Amino acid sequence: MNNDKVDIRVFDAIKSFTPDVCYNGRLFSVKNDYVQTLRQSVGHSLIHLPGVRALIFNEQEEILLQHRKDVPMWGLPAGAVELNESVFEALKREVEEETSLQVIAAEPMALYSGPTQRFRYPNNDEIQCFSVAFIIRKWQGKPRADGIEGYELRFFSLSKLPKKIVPIHQQTITDYKHYEGRLLFG
Repeated sequence: MNNDKVDIRVFDAIKSFTPDVCYNGRLFSVKNDYVQTLRQSVGHSLIHLPGVRALIFNEQEEILLQHRKDVPMWGLPAGAVELNESVFEALKREVEEETSLQVIAAEPMALYSGPTQRFRYPNNDEIQCFSVAFIIRKWQGKPRADGIEGYELRFFSLSKLPKKIVPIHQQTITDYKHYEGRLLFG
């Protein structure tokens, strides 16, 4: 490999990355530049968005949810897969951004797509998710809300979940309750 040559795609990706937050000594982008670029062209129209969802469990088999700032509901740590990023890289990044936890291992549980995966944000941006949900039991760190995407993080018993959960995340949690170790398609 010749280190004198720089791959222009990597340079463009670095150039377009504008971090919004410094957290624990690491820089994070709150907004996905790819999505921002699309939104400049299509406004609030429906876009297809690849993403990840994290079902994070503690030793008591309680699930970690975040009280979101964008909508007055609880939800799973989740987010978009950015350009030049694998699904697992996106999962690790989103979990760390939103919870301060580092993912050690994750098991893919389900792939969600189709019209049931539509979501409208308060600013009227509309997405249709194409998301991979992962079960995470091996993680390290202490859960902390980022204050940007979520107000609070809390572990809940699956039998005592809060009433207001993001609908597409509620379906993912319900699917987990019936999960038998085979990848689900929803």
